[in-house]
Amino acid sequence: MAASRSDALVIFGATGDLAHKMIFPALYAMAKHDTLSAPVIGVAAPKWSLDRLHKRVTDSLEKTGGIDNKPALKHLLSLLTYVGGDYEDPATFAALKEALSNAQRPAHYLAIPPALFETVITGLGAAKLAQHARVIVEKPFGRDLASARQLNKVARSVFPENSIFRIDHFLGKEAIMNILYFRFANSFLEPIWNRNYIASVQITMAEDFGVKGRGAFYETAGCLRDVIQNHLFQVIALLAMEPPPGRDFGAVQNEKAKVFQAMRPLKPADLVRGQYAGYRKEPGVKKNSDVETFCALRLFIDSWRWQGVPWYIRSGKYLAETATEILVELKPPPQRLFADSVSDSSRANYFRFRLSPNPAIAAAARVKLPGKDFIGDQRELYLSEESPAEQTPYERLLGDAMNGDGALFTREDAVEAAWAVVDPVLTKHPPARTYKRGSWGPKRADTVLAPSGGWQNPALTKATPATAK
Repeated sequence: MAASRSDALVIFGATGDLAHKMIFPALYAMAKHDTLSAPVIGVAAPKWSLDRLHKRVTDSLEKTGGIDNKPALKHLLSLLTYVGGDYEDPATFAALKEALSNAQRPAHYLAIPPALFETVITGLGAAKLAQHARVIVEKPFGRDLASARQLNKVARSVFPENSIFRIDHFLGKEAIMNILYFRFANSFLEPIWNRNYIASVQITMAEDFGVKGRGAFYETAGCLRDVIQNHLFQVIALLAMEPPPGRDFGAVQNEKAKVFQAMRPLKPADLVRGQYAGYRKEPGVKKNSDVETFCALRLFIDSWRWQGVPWYIRSGKYLAETATEILVELKPPPQRLFADSVSDSSRANYFRFRLSPNPAIAAAARVKLPGKDFIGDQRELYLSEESPAEQTPYERLLGDAMNGDGALFTREDAVEAAWAVVDPVLTKHPPARTYKRGSWGPKRADTVLAPSGGWQNPALTKATPATAK
């Protein structure tokens, strides 16, 4: 039986940066695509007028792509109302209840700091605004295993699990969704997608900029919490999961949760932490901060399919370029029939998933060069490229949450299992090593991969002119 669509959207934190940068543009896109008809109620502490909220929305759209459809903007603004008040004041929730009017199935979006999640969820329950409603919670969902369990406990005391949508915008990206499709829509992949043929998996998420004035936030998070435990673990789950019996929410989530549960908990020796030069001078950062802006780790999944296959993950700020890429390296042929087929300077065949920029899926294979000698070169075949008409992640995820489709969201057991993997090294870890801006992080990160062939930097894996498309 299909879930009923939410008949109102409540945005807690409507005056904040997340709403300004992401949510308002997503609502505008939904208005342009005729998928937004429910009233939208903004809630925040400032005592704003509705006119001021309208100006905030317009400013958001002008700064994030421009306004190219005035009827859609007019429609969006006509759906907006505003409630100002303290989240700890029951009167705020009473005013929200009045603003919701006849809505029976609202969706409450918590675009607020994590410290306020419990306050708002408890307030919704006390005001009887949770019945037949949904709650959408932004990451991070907890900051360690204990806090995640506590937040889950509070959320489940007010909402049933199938009404809790833990949003991670990474899962709404077209390139991420294509991993799931590529794996299970093609029969040629399954026979080799296991420990018998795959030597290792590398995942790199690099950014060529720093904390951008968010030093105070980063001091509470760090790279491991900010992107690896959530974004990159979700990517691993899609790559490593077993085929689900169907594409429904429960089936996909069951298999993803099993991957997290099979991950071997990290040890300090599995981890290299780094901090870019000058981080301690950023506003809001402690002068003796040991928070990592770079993290590289080695991970194992103790399952029948992946036993013994190392997963290498790294992410960092102020690296050489901004790119997110996955390299699934296959084992070399069992017999070295051609001397140049696998050398110390070349890799075996691989699959490459470029998530950003310019998303693509590529497969690498060796082909013989013209001439008498049996000498060849490794070439890539592009299998997929970016579509200019794709939905933005927030547009897709907002629509899915309002429709009750949880396939691209994260379930309670998966959240806790992922935290259990990193929990042992959140406080017990090697010190962060300083690295130069514009580099690929501290040199010690290479030891994570030893004795393999080293990190494959995204800049070195671009298609050659001979690549077939």
